[in-house]
Amino acid sequence: MASDRSLQIQIFVLLALAATAFSTTLSPHFYDGVCPQALPAIKRVVEAAVAKERRMGASLLRLHFHDCFVNGCDASILLDPTPTIDSEKNAGPNNNSARGFEVIDQIKAEVDKVCGCSVVSCADILAVAARDSVVALGGPSWKVRMGRRDSTTASRTQANATLPSPFMDLQALIANFQRQGLNERDLVALAGGHTIGFSKCLLFKNRTYNGTNIDPAFAQQLRASCPPNGGDSNLSPLDPTPARFDGAYYNNLVKQRGLLQSDQALFSGGSTDAIVRSYISNPEAFWADFARSMIRMGNIKPLTGTQGQIRDNCRRVN
Repeated sequence: MASDRSLQIQIFVLLALAATAFSTTLSPHFYDGVCPQALPAIKRVVEAAVAKERRMGASLLRLHFHDCFVNGCDASILLDPTPTIDSEKNAGPNNNSARGFEVIDQIKAEVDKVCGCSVVSCADILAVAARDSVVALGGPSWKVRMGRRDSTTASRTQANATLPSPFMDLQALIANFQRQGLNERDLVALAGGHTIGFSKCLLFKNRTYNGTNIDPAFAQQLRASCPPNGGDSNLSPLDPTPARFDGAYYNNLVKQRGLLQSDQALFSGGSTDAIVRSYISNPEAFWADFARSMIRMGNIKPLTGTQGQIRDNCRRVN
């Protein structure tokens, strides 16, 4: 009797999956008929991971960002290196930096368990986990559009070429985001993701010792944990409240206390100064724009319909 019931559930899932398999449109309701338990399962694992280590929320958000900026939101960042996969994990911006892969593995295992089979893509897991991480750290929520499928390839070369550098000036950042179909408001709003998390000394050392648009007291404070020689892996918070999603990041910028050169570039006498000021005077506008821009970023060149696959293991192609 129990086996009959299990068979009925599997048949239902397969029929529901067939109904959505050829959809070429992302939707917040994509899994409603296939596995309504999927999103609650993702949320549980994310909340547990963030409760264990608050920094993990920033790491999961960053994974989604670094995935979408390299050939679209297709979970290519999750693929381990093989003789035929030039893993994006080994690209300069990700190597010994991108983290949270084990949490994605846990989410995938839990979602497949509650759904009865591998029906939720790793790309959608990244998108939903990013949203749930922001919420877990006190930030805004948004309706994640789903229906992405997973790539069967990765490109370390493309990751090195397209991911924005922490050393970019404003014009380079604007151009980088424009190539992804994102505008200046998206740039400033998504940069607000740096209201959570940390960065390594290597990435802000030159700014700390040679920057001309950095508050001297802030530079002196950073030098305590970022010596001129060595200490490249030492961490400093991206803003004063790295475990809470708030507007402190923008307040830092007007005080010339942006940690990275690319952070301070957003408030340096250029075209984005006004947006930074607007987020300080109206935090609700930042939250609304951040949510809107996350949806726009999540729409970058997704694989849909019969493109790609639904990976059984997020780290390797089926």
